[in-house]
Amino acid sequence: MKNKILVTGSAGFIGFHLSMALLKRGDIVVGVDNINDYYDTTLKFSRLSQLGIQQNEIIDNKKSKSKIFENFTFYKVSIQNNTEINKLFESEGFDIVVNLAAQAGVRYSMENPYIYIESNCNGFMSILEACRHNKIKNLVYASTSSVYGLNYHMPLIETESTEHPMTLYAATKKANEMMAHSYSHLFGLSTTGLRFFTVYGPWGRPDMALFLFTKNILENKPINVFNNGNMVRDFTYVDDIVQGIIKCIDSPAKPNLNWNKNSIIDPSTSSAPYNIYNIGNSNPTLLNDYIEAIELSLNMKAKKNLLPMQLGDVPETHADISSISTNLNFKPSVTIHEGVEKFVEWYLNYYKK
Repeated sequence: MKNKILVTGSAGFIGFHLSMALLKRGDIVVGVDNINDYYDTTLKFSRLSQLGIQQNEIIDNKKSKSKIFENFTFYKVSIQNNTEINKLFESEGFDIVVNLAAQAGVRYSMENPYIYIESNCNGFMSILEACRHNKIKNLVYASTSSVYGLNYHMPLIETESTEHPMTLYAATKKANEMMAHSYSHLFGLSTTGLRFFTVYGPWGRPDMALFLFTKNILENKPINVFNNGNMVRDFTYVDDIVQGIIKCIDSPAKPNLNWNKNSIIDPSTSSAPYNIYNIGNSNPTLLNDYIEAIELSLNMKAKKNLLPMQLGDVPETHADISSISTNLNFKPSVTIHEGVEKFVEWYLNYYKK
């Protein structure tokens, strides 16, 4: 039987790619997005058009049917609107929920903190309650590598402390993990939280480094390079992220039967049906080398505006992915040069450069 899957944030970067992958394998997908103006909504509507949803046919809180995929429908609704979310769950009868809707951006949380509480906490509460009352089989949701905060023990592993987030964005995602556990424990809801590591690729957000760097290099403008380019990131191509999400969709979290017997409590599993996984490439790359890959793909040199480290930033990320690799056979495959080249190809085509 085909699963009926709700994907929140389906007009967003990762949500769009996940929806496309699920549709192509035959799942029934319902997309939800509020299409807010955190960045250019034209890009969000363009993603939706790839899924067969036309902008002029989108009406608040109403169903839009795809012109391309007969198994895709879309609703423009905010996840924090619990009344509309409850109606949606009751009318559609989902089997599985993937919550990717959130207010993104680490630094933006310093300027507009209340938006993060409203979207990332109150919105996630709406999803949890709807899952609880509608007997959802499996909830998969986005967390972030930012939850590791002041933990600089590399590689970062799920059993390490995440008690010292450096931004409110990270704190809201840590809160999501704790909220999910309470529902797994109290109501038996199977939940899997995924800590994404620096996702990049075609259709990415305009506030992401790869997008900003590519745009400025093409326009012969300097790029802002923080910490003089001496930062290390575990850049992860979006197709690898989607592969990991789908593996979690197909393998709901189960209780760890040995959890209470362990002398050291594992925070990534539980006696409840609850899992936390890192999803990264596990091949950290120096920021200057990342920029060099962009230069090679564009055949242009970047003008660098070297700057100190930003508030709330970390010098290095490196995902230990042994848990998801062992349990779900997750294997990232796209190299930095391959991924950057695919993004540049998309960017040049989309913006007619």
